[in-house]
Amino acid sequence: MRRVTIASAGGYDKLTFEDVPTPRPRGGEVLVRCEAIGVNYADCVVRMGLYESAKKYVGWPITPGFEVAGVVEAVGAPSADADAAGEADTPRFAVGDEVIALARFGAYATHVCVPASQVFARPRGLDAARAAGFAVIYLTAHHALFDLAQPRAGAQLLVHSAAGGVGSALLQLARIAECRAVGVVGAAHKVDAALALGAESVIDKSREDLWRAAEHHAPEGYHAIFDANGPTTLRESYKHLRPIGRLVVYGFHSMMPRRGGRPNYPKLAYDWLRMPRFDPLSLTGDNKSVMGFNLSYLFAERELLASSMARLCSWASEGRIVAPRTSEYALADVARAHADLESGQTVGKLVLIP
Repeated sequence: MRRVTIASAGGYDKLTFEDVPTPRPRGGEVLVRCEAIGVNYADCVVRMGLYESAKKYVGWPITPGFEVAGVVEAVGAPSADADAAGEADTPRFAVGDEVIALARFGAYATHVCVPASQVFARPRGLDAARAAGFAVIYLTAHHALFDLAQPRAGAQLLVHSAAGGVGSALLQLARIAECRAVGVVGAAHKVDAALALGAESVIDKSREDLWRAAEHHAPEGYHAIFDANGPTTLRESYKHLRPIGRLVVYGFHSMMPRRGGRPNYPKLAYDWLRMPRFDPLSLTGDNKSVMGFNLSYLFAERELLASSMARLCSWASEGRIVAPRTSEYALADVARAHADLESGQTVGKLVLIP
C-alpha cells in the first residue's frame, strides 16, 4: 500500500510518500481499500505539529487523515478478549461492502485498517467522494448541536464559517432541529451556498460589520453560537449570547497561516495572549456557558459514535441532509489540497483520490 507520511512538523514539503506492506486486520478490525479520503483542516494542523491528540496517540512520523470511503477488503476474526467479555466486536461487514471508515489518523493511504466500531455502511445515494467528506463534519456538527448546545425548537443560532464543512452541516442539522440559524461567511460567493443549506439569513463579513449585523438579526442575543475561528471572534461571540446561551468552540482557525503552510510562531504567541479567558465567576454571573471539544478524542466512545452515525446515515439516506459538494485531488496532489484549504477560499469539502 502507499501512504502519505510526515516525518516532522513543517510546511507542504513535509508531505512525503512511502510504500509499505498492506496491514492484515486483527480481531475486530476491518481492512478498507480507500476510494476517496476526506481532507479536514485538522490534517493541516497535524502537519504543522500543533495537534495535541496526534502527539498523544501517534507522534512522529505520522500519516494524517480521519475519514475514508471505500470497499471492505478483509475482516478480522472476533478477539478472544471480546468474546470473554461478551462484547460484540465481530465485524458487521463482508468483503466487498461499500463503507465509510473513521480513523484516528492514518487515512491518507490506499488502505486503512480500523476497529469495526469505526466502520459504517455507506448511505444510499452517496458516491465515494461525497461519502468520504461526510462523517467528520457531520459528527462534529451533531455533537456540537445535539450533545452540547441542545437547543429547543425556535432557538436562534449563529454559525461561523457557514459555507465550510462543519458550518454547512450545522445549518442542515439546525433545520432538522427547527432552529433559526444565521450563517456567517467571509466572501460574497459563499452567501448563496449558506442560504441553500438552510440559513435563515447570512452575514457576509467581507461587506458588512459582522457584529452589528448579528445584533440586528438577534437583538436579545443567540441561544447558541458555534465558533471555530479562535481569538478573532470568541470574545464577541460570548458577548452576543443571550442569558442561558451556549458558546461551542471546536477550532482556532484564525491562529493558523493562510499561505505558506508553516506556523507563524510570533503570531501564535500573540493570538494566545489575546485569547479570552472565561472564568467561573463571570460565567455564573452572565448565566452563559462555554463548551469545547475535539472529535478525535470521541472515537473511543463507541455508543456515542454508533448512535450519532446511525442517525446521520439515516437522515442522509432519507435526503434530509446532504453531503457537501466536493473538490477532488489526486493523492499525489495532497500538498495543493492543503494549500487550498488553508487559503479559506474553498466551499464544501476537499477529498483525495488514491
